[in-house]
Amino acid sequence: MPAGVKCGQMSAPNAPLREHSAAPTRPAELHAAAVASPRLRTVGHFALQRLLGKSELTMAWAVSDTRDGQDRVLVLPRVQPSSHAAVAAWDAAVRRAARINHPNLAEVVEVGSEDRWPYVAYDAANGATLRDRLAKGGMAANDAARCVMQALQGLAFAHEAGSAHRDLQPYLVLVSDAGQVRLLGLEAASTEQDDNHPDAAALRAQRNAAQSDVLCAGLLLHLAITGQSVLDEPDFSRVVARMPPLGRDIVRLGWGTAAPVPDALRAIANRATDRQERQRYRSARTFIRALEGWLQADAAGSEGPLALVLDRLRTQGVLPAMPGGAARAARIATMERERTNELAELVMQDIGLSFELLRVVNSAAVRAALVLGSGPVLTVRRAIALLGLDGVRRAANVLRPWPGPLSEAAAMELERLLSRVRRAAQLAQALRPAGYDPEMVSLVTQLQNLGRLVVQYHFPEESAQVRRLMQPAPSPKAGEPDEPGMPEDAASFAVLGVDLDAIGPAVARQWGMDEGILKMLRREPPGAHVHAAETDDDMLRAVASCANECMDALAMPAAKVMPTLTRVANRYARTLGIELRDLQEALHMAPANSAAPAKAGSAKA
Repeated sequence: MPAGVKCGQMSAPNAPLREHSAAPTRPAELHAAAVASPRLRTVGHFALQRLLGKSELTMAWAVSDTRDGQDRVLVLPRVQPSSHAAVAAWDAAVRRAARINHPNLAEVVEVGSEDRWPYVAYDAANGATLRDRLAKGGMAANDAARCVMQALQGLAFAHEAGSAHRDLQPYLVLVSDAGQVRLLGLEAASTEQDDNHPDAAALRAQRNAAQSDVLCAGLLLHLAITGQSVLDEPDFSRVVARMPPLGRDIVRLGWGTAAPVPDALRAIANRATDRQERQRYRSARTFIRALEGWLQADAAGSEGPLALVLDRLRTQGVLPAMPGGAARAARIATMERERTNELAELVMQDIGLSFELLRVVNSAAVRAALVLGSGPVLTVRRAIALLGLDGVRRAANVLRPWPGPLSEAAAMELERLLSRVRRAAQLAQALRPAGYDPEMVSLVTQLQNLGRLVVQYHFPEESAQVRRLMQPAPSPKAGEPDEPGMPEDAASFAVLGVDLDAIGPAVARQWGMDEGILKMLRREPPGAHVHAAETDDDMLRAVASCANECMDALAMPAAKVMPTLTRVANRYARTLGIELRDLQEALHMAPANSAAPAKAGSAKA
């Protein structure tokens, strides 16, 4: 039996793949011959046992090392390199990738070649391929997410080291009984041209290969959830060729899965394979972030959205002091007596300080010390009356100076969002029915944006992704409608794994707000009928939701602003007794450049 070719050595040009007698010289022929004959065949010193899978670019075999009997997996290209130089280029690319050490990349035990057929051998202990694992159907949703997230972690590490997989397939993903994932075949699909590009072109080719890896990871997620081949095609490279922009087939997670798929995970899976290239994950890290967020939220149950941001809230607070916060803190420090209305007006200029007072006064320890019996506090005036001037000073001193840890660009984006939230609060005051406390209306409107503000402050890059996914894009064909953006909830799921609207109430619940208050802090569901207000809480929720929807309308392209405002007016006409003219007058009373705080009043809800 031949010894084969050791790592780095090249065989004679015409040496055949070996067996006890002559054997085929192409892997495709080798597969057919292995099925037809029980006689042992070898590649080097590896005895072929079973074909694990093949694509247009690679193939993988379960083999046994004839020297020590160890089980291995052998990965080979499907197309024989055209020359010894091409074999050397393949060998160099695979060896470079083999030096990347990560728990989710399988250990390379040998790189070699036989008759110009290069191969790479991996340790196959304690693992079966994902294709074999899925032989009996799809995985549970969280198991599928964990599996693909681990594969992405290995890919991300490889991409950052300058390598790519180039042919991510289910038979090249090993999964242990404990759920540990290891990738096989890194750079095994590389071609002789890959190492001959100029530096700039090589970098561009590597970046394109990395993005293709991320797209194939999305196909892995679809496959892991459903247990069925995507587009009835087992070869991912062929699936990608059928998807836009190369083809016309759409890959979306259907509703007919054997087990229910949570909406957030469905949005993540569908973003990964979106028909619009611009909407897909651009890197393995962004894909990982979405899966991590969903897994964290899923594990924490109802507290999941809070778990996403809890560590950052502890270290950085909910929001920083607004611009000018130092001057406000200094003015508060010089006050000698409590003039509640004047102090409330000053505090309301700073959304971060307002929220901090609500957090402090509603905390369990403070409420117990104050022996509150009337439920949570939802006005700054009441918080000031309970905490006193010293409590306001302490709260002002706790806030991080503007803009906290944000970059200049992220700080500008947060300031724009704060300005929009302040304008929404003013608009809500103008729309409120007679008798409702303007300060409470203002705070409820602001708190309906708590999740968006928290994400913009603590996750500015993810917040930018959400906004980008929501934007429409011009149609590539003249005369056709624009490509739509994602709804906000789907975009949030796809980026963070949770809904922005769920983060605010989760934070408020931690402050000590009860379910009645939390209901007010959730906007009216988009598209659903707005019922007549039966309670004051219902009215406050409706006023705040209407104001916030108006601000969303104003952020749309100019041609869509008036039609959307008309729909908002019709949606709330019965509940608030308003018409489009009322919205326009209220918007005129709350100009875009105004940042005036809510005036503290005395009317009670």
